[in-house]
Amino acid sequence: MNFDYDLFVIGAGSGGLAASKRAANYGAKVAIAEEDLVGGTCVIRGCIPKKLMVYASQFSHLYDDAIGYGWDKVEPHFDWQKLITAIDREVRRLSMLHISLLEKAGVTLMQGRALLVDPHTVAVGNQQFTAEKILIAVGSEAVFPKISGAEYAVTSRQMFKLPEQPQHIAIIGGGYISTEFACIMNGLGSSVTQILRGDLILRGFDHDIRTHLQSSLIQHGIQYLTQTAIEKIEKTNEGLQLSLSGGKVPELTVDSAILFAIGRIPNLDGIGLENARVAVERGGVVVNEFSQTSQPNIFAVGDCTNRVMLTPVAITEGRAFAETEFGNNPQMVSYKNIPTAVFSQPEVGTVGLTETEAKQQFGDENIKIYRSTFRPLFHNLTGAEERTLMKLLVDRQSDRVLGAHIVGKDAAEIIQSVAIALNLGATKRDFDATMAVHPSTAEEFVTMR
Repeated sequence: MNFDYDLFVIGAGSGGLAASKRAANYGAKVAIAEEDLVGGTCVIRGCIPKKLMVYASQFSHLYDDAIGYGWDKVEPHFDWQKLITAIDREVRRLSMLHISLLEKAGVTLMQGRALLVDPHTVAVGNQQFTAEKILIAVGSEAVFPKISGAEYAVTSRQMFKLPEQPQHIAIIGGGYISTEFACIMNGLGSSVTQILRGDLILRGFDHDIRTHLQSSLIQHGIQYLTQTAIEKIEKTNEGLQLSLSGGKVPELTVDSAILFAIGRIPNLDGIGLENARVAVERGGVVVNEFSQTSQPNIFAVGDCTNRVMLTPVAITEGRAFAETEFGNNPQMVSYKNIPTAVFSQPEVGTVGLTETEAKQQFGDENIKIYRSTFRPLFHNLTGAEERTLMKLLVDRQSDRVLGAHIVGKDAAEIIQSVAIALNLGATKRDFDATMAVHPSTAEEFVTMR
């Protein structure tokens, strides 16, 4: 049977872009369909615009810190609309850049929503196209609660489009997205209340990371309502009123913004999986180690598989798929020791096992913990009560480093290099034998005894 394309990709996000360009480089005839701007969640409404907002929010701290270094106190003015406009302009520039890279690779871009018609056919608008192989890379979408008044709230998608800066924002959720936005809005001058169902932010992270960061954010002025659930939202003359249960506060009123950041789910609605008989389990597309679905010619990568929802993972899966199917180079993705960063203020960087995981796998008596907390040199003159936390988890028998964790400035940059060491099986002796860069925060990883 003759097909219109060797590969048809549904979704031009991180995974879809990586796969389509790599497959085209191997000579495949490739098309990719996207109904939004090209770039996906990361570029358009996630990692990139959020990181730009992080940068913007850090300046307020620097103005205060500069006083200890001899600079006169200033009264800065922040323009929300100017920032939002600048971010939108940059996002659109990046989207156009990705389009040009697709053109350069010879990939055909189709603007519109794609729908699976059968295992080899995809409809985009009023047109249908056949493909020998199909890749689903539609990403994920923010979970939105089904409560009365939910229409007054927003998800992370809308945070980059708010027409004006809220004076007081309520952020529901304790994951990395909610924590990052809490720090962003706090740094930009908004009053922030973060509402948690449990007691601590960042569930799944090392316990020391969670407690240390939350204490730091409280010092920075972020308010926490723990053991608290949202019952309903009402619009009043004073603003948006949240009715709460479980905690110590029965209600909370904010002026204009409530952000729900309570998780993400695969964005599978309306793409016709049932037409192609593609199996779904626990909300995600079921795939094997080569990203192959229940239909042998249909594959899926990225968030829509509900494996690991991280941009670098989607990119790696997309490239591995293309190498396997078009490069005659079968590749499986390793999900071990994936480094992760939370761009809070201070930052979090982590790779490998948490203390709980290490003890569960190796036994309490077989884990040696190295932990250090200290005031970073930068704050010796600022007077700020900021403290860095660094932690290593080591297997006593093999001396291998099982996990590394940090809360502090440049944590993301530091943990990237540490991840290389863990993936190479570095031991604590290897860390100890490495010469330190002084003075630096990173040197603590090679000087802890």
